[in-house]
Amino acid sequence: MIVLHAVFPLDPEKRDEALDLIADLAEKSRAEPGMIDYRPATDVDDPNVVRFFEQYEDEAAFEAHSQTEHFQEFEAALPGLLAGEPEVTRFEVDSAAEMDL
Repeated sequence: MIVLHAVFPLDPEKRDEALDLIADLAEKSRAEPGMIDYRPATDVDDPNVVRFFEQYEDEAAFEAHSQTEHFQEFEAALPGLLAGEPEVTRFEVDSAAEMDL
C-alpha cells in the first residue's frame, strides 16, 4: 500500500476557489480503481492549510491517479492557489490494522 500525506498552504484570497477544485478532485479520485481512501481536510489550526491523506492499493493505482484528467487539471491550477511550498510525504506500507480506542 502507498500512503501520501500532502500539505498545501492556500492563498487566503484563493481559498474558496481552491476548496471547490479540491472537492471535485476528491470526489473523482475516490471513484478510481485501486484507491483505498482519499481525504482532504482543512487544518484546525489554520483554515488556509489543506491536508490530504491518500491511500492506494499499489504503485499502479498511484501512477494511474497521477495520469487522470481531474488530477492533472488540479495540478495545473495549484501554483496559482498556493501561499507557499507544498509538502508531500510518501509512505510505503507493508501492513495496516485498525486500532481499538
